[in-house]
Amino acid sequence: MGLGALENLLKTSMGVSVKSIGAPTIARAAQERLLACDLADLDAYLEHVQASATELQALIEAVVVSETWFFRDHLAFAALASLARERWLPEHNDGVLSLLSLPCSTGEEPYSMAMALLDAGFPADRFRVDAVDISARNLAQGTRAVYGQNSFRGAALGFRDRHFGATADGYRLSAIVRRQVRFQQGNLFSADFLPGVGIYDVIFCRNVLIYFDRPTQDRAIAVLSRLLRANGVLFVAPAETGLPASHGFVSTNEPQAFAFRRVAVHPPAPNRKAAHPTKLARGRPIAQGRSPLHVAPPKAVTRTVAVVAAAPPARSADLASDLDGATSLANQGHFVEAAICCEEHLRRSGPSAIAFYLMGLMRDATGNHSEAAAYYRKALYLDANHYDAQIHLALLMEKQGDSAGAQVLRNRAGRLERKSKTSP
Repeated sequence: MGLGALENLLKTSMGVSVKSIGAPTIARAAQERLLACDLADLDAYLEHVQASATELQALIEAVVVSETWFFRDHLAFAALASLARERWLPEHNDGVLSLLSLPCSTGEEPYSMAMALLDAGFPADRFRVDAVDISARNLAQGTRAVYGQNSFRGAALGFRDRHFGATADGYRLSAIVRRQVRFQQGNLFSADFLPGVGIYDVIFCRNVLIYFDRPTQDRAIAVLSRLLRANGVLFVAPAETGLPASHGFVSTNEPQAFAFRRVAVHPPAPNRKAAHPTKLARGRPIAQGRSPLHVAPPKAVTRTVAVVAAAPPARSADLASDLDGATSLANQGHFVEAAICCEEHLRRSGPSAIAFYLMGLMRDATGNHSEAAAYYRKALYLDANHYDAQIHLALLMEKQGDSAGAQVLRNRAGRLERKSKTSP
């Protein structure tokens, strides 16, 4: 009884479901805290944690797993820099671009946002990044801004030479970047969380929505919608693209950035002629639908609408021959159409690690984790060195309680990264 009640307490307080983080993780955290509090059993611990906000925070700290690194999904940061410098800045002679990283974990993401903007030549006095996390321990590490090797992954590490200095404890981030980020503790589901409306031009909320059940995901998107300015941009993780797409957002169509903006609140009156995909693609962007970052309604969106509404079979066949088309559809949240594209590609071209990986991502995004894992394994059968399939499968295995198997995959991925750094 005690463990089930603890699971419900954690879901109520921080939104996570036992299915997403795994019952073994919660059980280990509960046992750790029970011993720390010198209590006899779980029922005694449950009574204690329900009466102590301090102990509840300690339990949350024990459950939270930080798995992040600098410039994770680097194309998202490239898209941020491009949109901010080329679209937002020319339209704003003054003012400050306001950005949010939620949850910010140990600081790698918000600092990556700041470094991307600074490296793109965006003036330091024209932007700020708010970094919010439920974990006080994570925030303390982010404020300290000293990082070990695990925070630097992949081969493109030039940013480390530009912005970090080596110390005995690791790499310390420069004061120039640290000044751009403000850390604060917060719970996305608290009634007093970041009060206000339309606070941020850009929100990064990535790799957390997948830990919530669907009703909790809906609550989270509602909070993000409140915080995002009417024409702001929301960045999510690859496996989360279906959520904003189902809540009135459309893709900005930045390749592999997984960025979304809201559909115009006051769209123009319907016009059957203008609704034709070809004419929309050639016409001028609709003023009400433009973002302050000036993300024009993408051509791919108009084609996707045609596919969803009443696309002729030839259009689907054309897209099926191109995995980029499947990626674009998935990025917009059209998982059924994207899956059809992948399946047609597999039928025409035979087994493909990339296609299987995309199928896994789409199953992941819709909560079908067993099929997602099967597709990731198929991708790895064809390409044992497929880094992204290894990482996503490891996350799924961790959620399902197979920590040992997940660690094996992470070790393999780590060896691939080290090999890529030493390759000519």
